[in-house]
Amino acid sequence: QVQLVESGGGLVQAGGSLRLSCAASGRTASTYGVGWFRQAPGKEREFVAAIRWSGGMTYYADSVKGRFTISRDNAKNTVLLQMNSLKPEDTAVYYCATKRGHYSDYPWEYDYWGQGTQVTVSS
Repeated sequence: QVQLVESGGGLVQAGGSLRLSCAASGRTASTYGVGWFRQAPGKEREFVAAIRWSGGMTYYADSVKGRFTISRDNAKNTVLLQMNSLKPEDTAVYYCATKRGHYSDYPWEYDYWGQGTQVTVSS
């Protein structure tokens, strides 16, 4: 129903920047919001940031506030995650996901997921 494709991951040094993109297609009319999550080896998936699909309100995990910015490009049906001042602890596979109904930072409440893009931050 909704297809998501992440891109933009890569290898950067600590203090560097990356911009991730989540392209959505399919039946997105009922989508309420888009969230970014990440999962590092041996760790649980965690919330990073979210934005309403219609644009506007944004939410961030405390660990990324002031460093990451989530935004929506309505014309391209794309959600971006600008990541600045990257730290080695940001290393993870980053996923975007969509949710109907209302805001949530719980991954199990999201409906559709992309395949993920690897972000590696070296020290």
